[in-house]
Amino acid sequence: MNRYQQLFLSVFTVLLLALPVNQASAHAVVTDYSLKLKPIHAHTADHIDLTFNSKIELGLSQIFLVSKGDKHQLLTAEMGKKQGQISINVPALEAGEYAIRFKIFAADGHLTEDVIHFTVS
Repeated sequence: MNRYQQLFLSVFTVLLLALPVNQASAHAVVTDYSLKLKPIHAHTADHIDLTFNSKIELGLSQIFLVSKGDKHQLLTAEMGKKQGQISINVPALEAGEYAIRFKIFAADGHLTEDVIHFTVS
């Protein structure tokens, strides 16, 4: 490799590394959820709203209710009223500790997995 090729490669590499990278836009990240303001009450079916920072491919996503003993129950959900929002149907539950575990596909195809813990009183 001659000197000009090495110089070009070095400059190109520096410029490439200097480009801004926005990782948050490539994944569906929860920006808000209804459990912050509205708890789930025992013996009453309800819903949990999750708001993401991007559009969601709900048909390719999975949402589970996790209960004591690491039991997973697949839940259903619908698109919410706002872009990036989903409404998860939660069955009537006994008082106790639970979690929502989800695998959400962003509209751009990136997968996000997360868990939100909550208490039913």
